Amino acid sequence: MRNHGSTFPVMKRLLPLLFALLKFVSGYLLYNSIYELQRDEYLYLNQGRHLAWGYLEVPPLIAFQGWVSMALGGSFFWVKFWPFLWGAATVYLVMRLAQRLGGGWFAQVLAGVCYLGTAFARLNLLFQPNSFEVFGFVFCLYWLVCYFQQEKPRYLYLLGLGLGLSLLNKYTTLFFIAALGGALLLTPWRRLLLHKHFWGAAGLALLLWLPNLVWQISHGIPFLHHMQLLHDTQLVHVEAADFWKPQLLMCLPALPVWAAGLLALLVSTAFRPYRAVGLVSVLGVGLLALLHGKDYYALGYYPVLFAFGARWWEARMQRWGSLGGIRLQWPVQAVLLALPLLLTAAMAPFIYPLRAPGEMAELAPRYQHLGLYRWEDGQNHALPQDYADMLGWQELADQTWAAYQSLPPALRPHTLIHCANYGQASAINYYNRNLGLPPAHSMNGSYLFWYPRQLAQVQALIIVDDEPDDELAPHFGSYRRFGQLGNPYAREQGTAITVGLQPDSSIVQLLRREWQQQLGEWEKSRF
Repeated sequence: MRNHGSTFPVMKRLLPLLFALLKFVSGYLLYNSIYELQRDEYLYLNQGRHLAWGYLEVPPLIAFQGWVSMALGGSFFWVKFWPFLWGAATVYLVMRLAQRLGGGWFAQVLAGVCYLGTAFARLNLLFQPNSFEVFGFVFCLYWLVCYFQQEKPRYLYLLGLGLGLSLLNKYTTLFFIAALGGALLLTPWRRLLLHKHFWGAAGLALLLWLPNLVWQISHGIPFLHHMQLLHDTQLVHVEAADFWKPQLLMCLPALPVWAAGLLALLVSTAFRPYRAVGLVSVLGVGLLALLHGKDYYALGYYPVLFAFGARWWEARMQRWGSLGGIRLQWPVQAVLLALPLLLTAAMAPFIYPLRAPGEMAELAPRYQHLGLYRWEDGQNHALPQDYADMLGWQELADQTWAAYQSLPPALRPHTLIHCANYGQASAINYYNRNLGLPPAHSMNGSYLFWYPRQLAQVQALIIVDDEPDDELAPHFGSYRRFGQLGNPYAREQGTAITVGLQPDSSIVQLLRREWQQQLGEWEKSRF
């Protein structure tokens, strides 16, 4: 199914670049300024202020990107630069893959439209490891296809490079590697396991991942505790239907394309050399379902199917045209191209944060049955969780700064800002980064590494907590509620800011015990 000719050779070369540019620029245009950054984005930016080879939540690649963004000023543009970049790079590779398969303008455009018109439109809006995860998987499979076509060793090393960087981005890459290994074993390409360059590429991937692997081992493999926490607090709510239903919904506008691509990979004679690519998707998604993974963990397996499906459809169009079926060819092409765009337009309020929170809340009765308003706790709420997680942070940071300013000047150098979770601490640090506010701390996640060890000198506590404990009041010389987050749509709605002065020794001991206990839970195998 290779056809290197094209009616529009110049456009064929430019199309992937044009789509990549469109993907990058549109991200900045489709974002309502009423929404702030999302909870996790603040965390990754704060990790960039504490560069290390690992963190309790993620490997280090996202933190390095956060460091670059903050070094460049930390503006909205530089925070969102990374997800928009990885999204643009992914659509470029998807269209280039369609091209490598012999696809002309239609196959390339269809593959690109499928990527722009599905769940990736939403995924690539947030500064999270997910955007690079999808790019990394597509990068790896793109070079695998190149190797299948030409069997040049350099393609294997590019595959190893992709795997190594993906392991530095997200640990779900381990499942991808397992699926890749299984797919090779199930096809004639199992002979790669005897190829010296295959193991050279594996060595490159391991070498790139090695610093983070050493970090994990030296810290008691906190990844295992992280997975247990995810299972107990989030994945326990994931039923089989909760996983498979979104698999249809997330890429529903492109269903005729990716389904055709998958079936063609598995049964078509023309795509037989690439069968391992289809098996990677089957095994990868199946493994996630078996382990009760979140539905969006599977997104990285779909983009290559867009390319194969688009090429399959183009071949059908060419066959119909040669048989005189021109009248059928053009309507089918139009439907395939329009379907992702039309269905995405219908779901636009849940993809792009353009509508105000009140408007989104009014849509809830019509869309709750699709699970769009269901949070990690398994319950429906007024807003989708990501939208609620993009509200109230500036207000929280402003109130914390005001609370700090209300302290007697002599106590300010001896102030500890203690937050209940990483979102609160990270947002406070982000918005007040140029004001001279002491760093906000927490005992949630990686903040355990940065919590101050010397607490004896603390004379004032600013406590930020969504469940304030007023029973602590007798242990302070002065204890008062300073403020409360009032945004009714924010996930942190009701979070209180409390100021306590002159804490007694029991407060210091309580903080120290809690810190040691929490850190021990993460690094239990280290002690």
